[in-house]
Amino acid sequence: MSDRVPSDHETVTTHRTHRKQVGRTGRPRLPLPDALDVAAGDTIRLSFGGDTYHAQVVDSFDGGLEVRGAFVNARLARTEDDGENLLQSWVDDAGLSVGDPVELDVVTAGYQFGLRRPGERVVYRALDPPSSSLADIARDLDG
Repeated sequence: MSDRVPSDHETVTTHRTHRKQVGRTGRPRLPLPDALDVAAGDTIRLSFGGDTYHAQVVDSFDGGLEVRGAFVNARLARTEDDGENLLQSWVDDAGLSVGDPVELDVVTAGYQFGLRRPGERVVYRALDPPSSSLADIARDLDG
């Protein structure tokens, strides 16, 4: 599937979260609602600013799950060794301060999510998750 789906479409579920930061670093983190079908260690697709990136779901400092970055590929999302954290760029461009609300849209359950400022309407390119066998091969190749 590669359909275009607006954020206000009946198939899109929206959750409100709030921008937080990692310690005193100023780096953004976005807590994930418990209702999402994700677990720590999952690599998800995160769409914002008209593009789709890769993000790692991690345990938060306060017991839930969160995302701390978005990167151009899954390897960078898992390691965060190199590459620009595009979540940081989006937060800066959107002028989001710590505590500001963010809408988290479920585009494809357990796989693709979208971020937007409250009140904004965006159109996502909905993606189907890869088959588990293809995902296993990709993980093996990435190391």
